[in-house]
Amino acid sequence: MIRKLLQRYSNKFLSKWVVLAFDVLTTMIAFVMASVLRHNFEYERMDPYTLEYQMIFIALIYLIGYLLTQSYSGIIRHTSINDANRIFRSSFFAFLGLIVMSSIYTFIDHESLFNISRSILIIHFILNIFFLLGSRFVIKSIYHSALRKDNFRKQRVMVYGSGTSGMITKGSLLQDTSRNYDIVAFIDDNKNKVGKSLEGIPVLSPKVALSEDYVRNNKVKQLVIAIQQMDINLKRKIVEKGLALNLEVKVVPAHENWINGELSAKQLRSVSIDELLGREPINLNDSKLKHELKDKTVLITGAAGSIGSEIARQVMMLGASKIVLLDQAESPLYELEFEIRNSHLRKHAHKVECIVANIKDYLRMEMIFTAYKPHFVYHAAAYKHVPLMEINAYEAVLVNVFGTKIVADLSVEYKVEKFVMVSTDKAVNPTNVMGATKRVAEIYTQSLNGMKSSNTRFTTTRFGNVLGSNGSVIPIFRKQIQNGGPVTITHPDITRYFMTIPEACNLVLEAGSMGNGGEIYVFDMGESVKIIDLAKKMIKLSGLELGKDIEILTTGLRPGEKLYEELLNDKENTLKTHHKKIKIAQIRPYNLEDVQLNLDELSALLIQNNDMNIVKKLKEIVPEFISQNSIYSTLDNPS
Repeated sequence: MIRKLLQRYSNKFLSKWVVLAFDVLTTMIAFVMASVLRHNFEYERMDPYTLEYQMIFIALIYLIGYLLTQSYSGIIRHTSINDANRIFRSSFFAFLGLIVMSSIYTFIDHESLFNISRSILIIHFILNIFFLLGSRFVIKSIYHSALRKDNFRKQRVMVYGSGTSGMITKGSLLQDTSRNYDIVAFIDDNKNKVGKSLEGIPVLSPKVALSEDYVRNNKVKQLVIAIQQMDINLKRKIVEKGLALNLEVKVVPAHENWINGELSAKQLRSVSIDELLGREPINLNDSKLKHELKDKTVLITGAAGSIGSEIARQVMMLGASKIVLLDQAESPLYELEFEIRNSHLRKHAHKVECIVANIKDYLRMEMIFTAYKPHFVYHAAAYKHVPLMEINAYEAVLVNVFGTKIVADLSVEYKVEKFVMVSTDKAVNPTNVMGATKRVAEIYTQSLNGMKSSNTRFTTTRFGNVLGSNGSVIPIFRKQIQNGGPVTITHPDITRYFMTIPEACNLVLEAGSMGNGGEIYVFDMGESVKIIDLAKKMIKLSGLELGKDIEILTTGLRPGEKLYEELLNDKENTLKTHHKKIKIAQIRPYNLEDVQLNLDELSALLIQNNDMNIVKKLKEIVPEFISQNSIYSTLDNPS
């Protein structure tokens, strides 16, 4: 009944003037009690007339303190440490003022009504603080308890981390009336804390708390990771252990993202799949990049895509004087421009020029090179979706090969210092048209690097799948899960290498910095990830149960799709660089005249618009191109 009434009137609050009146009344009562205590309950020694005037005087002085600090303006049911601090400061200022006045009256007029015993003032100060804070926290406790009664199901939680962030997390959870949180335990690696308790809550070791028996016996439903700076491998281990125990795993956001410096339970976020990558993030030193890009003009093709837009964001922070963002996709380019002008990047907006253009339009691209004369070109424009390019070989060749050729040739003509091409692991022993076209583009830019008449250094970066990029598996899985499933995978054994968008862009920028020309850079990306395991983790992170809430459906390999991708990262095929995570692929050199002849023949085939003949020529240029699950497989076995 009480709970229903409280919920009904939960949006109604006491006027702050009512709270102020209550505080003043409490102050007067506290003074009477202080006087009684000071006189050892010997009432006959107390003068009612003096007591009345002193009580009013004390109330006026404290009222001034309350008005100055606005200590009465807080919502009682949500009293916080900040509210308690304001109450303490208001009372302390009043107490200090009274002590000073009492000392003055001791010398001026010892018999004055306002010469109040300092012992009474001290007792009153303590009692007043106790009553004001105590009344607020009692009301808050009653309010929250009434909303957590029997039929309001408890959400039993463990908090990983018993430090300051852990205690703040515990407080925010208990203050959230929308869910009945019950903090079962703190988890901590510090052996000095394990076995103790904090505010009545036990501190346990991870081995004990994250055990099947403890979770089951204590009916734990949620694990909240409260530690702000945690080793990525430890974090992954904790998250995966929590998921294995069917716990809902949440993470406390960074301090700077807390609202007005205070954490709310609603701000706890789910673990992102990036945090389960299975390796430490690759962070690169940008000091050399800043030196190289300072006061330079940078052209980024495919700038509205996942990789191109992140390269743009990073380049803006590295001191380039002009950044030309080029893409044929009008709406995504507009959205990127809007983001730049309405975010923390707005101070760099004056450097940015957004251009809608297609890299296969030579005249348009020549006009852009003439107008801006870029020093650096980051070439990210390409068609990348394997199944679509398998049935659109003409477009794949036109953009990925000849679009790249146009940008590369103009880079030589306009004396670009460095040309960095964004490639893919699908260019290694390609099994599809998309991978083959990217490999041809790699071959052409490598061959240009040997031109004696050119000072442009051509570098290629090659990496695996990018987490969260447009059209990649993560957003597809996320959308399928939101729609209730099924989550579709093409094969239960399919694996891929993964990296985050910032990591991928770091590689592109670092390669441009360290490259002398002709190199193909690859990341040491650790172990490849099974796509089915990725899907299972995403389902668990969404709080769903595989087989009960959602299903995984196998659809079969798509045209041109591999089971396993390759990065050429074994010792026999790569060379080391100054960065332990970056390798140089050892690829045989190509003669520019031979490559140009092949491209002339490929260009002539484009005029015929016969995909079979186009792909046949691709296989001649890239002998290791063996089609899989594709109509072009017949070209590999002519008999």
